[in-house]
Amino acid sequence: MPKPYSSFCLAALTLLAACAAPGSPDILAQELSASILASSSATLTLERWCADHAMAAEPKIVARQMRGDDKPASAETLSRLGVANNAEVKYRRVQLYCGTHLFSEADNWYVPGRLTPAMNQLLEETDTPFGKVVLPLAPYRRTFASQMLHTPSALFEHKAVLYTAAHQPIAEVRETYQRGTLAFL
Repeated sequence: MPKPYSSFCLAALTLLAACAAPGSPDILAQELSASILASSSATLTLERWCADHAMAAEPKIVARQMRGDDKPASAETLSRLGVANNAEVKYRRVQLYCGTHLFSEADNWYVPGRLTPAMNQLLEETDTPFGKVVLPLAPYRRTFASQMLHTPSALFEHKAVLYTAAHQPIAEVRETYQRGTLAFL
């Protein structure tokens, strides 16, 4: 599947690199954002980032579920997922960690009826990130919003829909990437 942001993000990153000091937090945040936008799996991209920067003994992304308030999917989310109502959608909020470093906080609205029973069980009962759970479906992402945040804790945010290889939407995610991704500086 084409990755519409790939060329644009890499060109933008090149331009930013010419204007800022190499290795600066802003450039590194732009680099990570561009890598995620150009990839089919944010989880795998984060694991590579963690390994490349030696941020944990075992560069593995773990999803710590944040249970409590469920957020119903908006009408726009339901439309993007191609479902009629919230009864067809589950909500999962997680914090993604590499070692002790908080990499992102993510809201995920997914369609359990389009996943296998084993996948649904993993999502309910384990710390396995969504991206790893659905790898057998050969998913890809289509980002519909991306912005740099520049707050004390957050670097940037992506909103995307995940599709199966058969082009069926399975989830919408809102990912807020945290300064923990730059803890190696």
